[in-house]
Amino acid sequence: MKNGMSVRRFLLQNPNATTKAVVAATGALTKSVATMRSALRKEGIECSPPKSRRARRLRKFIDLSAAGSPIRPKARLASSTDFVKPDLINHPPHYTAGGVETIDFIEAKKLNYNLGNAVKYITRADHKGSRIEDLQKAKWYLEREILSQHI
Repeated sequence: MKNGMSVRRFLLQNPNATTKAVVAATGALTKSVATMRSALRKEGIECSPPKSRRARRLRKFIDLSAAGSPIRPKARLASSTDFVKPDLINHPPHYTAGGVETIDFIEAKKLNYNLGNAVKYITRADHKGSRIEDLQKAKWYLEREILSQHI
């Protein structure tokens, strides 16, 4: 267990570390590193060696689709990952609530700019800022889309 915790701690501090680097730093087996990466991914923590952003998003979308919908997080005890700052640039919490990132949904459905923004504001309404303001913004984009269809 001690070895597993050292792998976990190392991956949380160095999420883009290669498997060889984790093995060298912790003395763990390659299989232990892979198992810990998988466990962290299930907790919603991305800790893989660098890959293209598109490949990461596609893999995450496929994993979530295969798991079924909606994704319900399991109850768990507080751990050291509960105190890790969220990635506000690549995966902000108000766009990842519910298990599927809003951008992945918009791209999968091939929505245009107006509809994509409406979905964006609707999905974040309960998770960031003023709910009414976000819903009014979504309404504005929907009205703009409706007007563009009449021209």
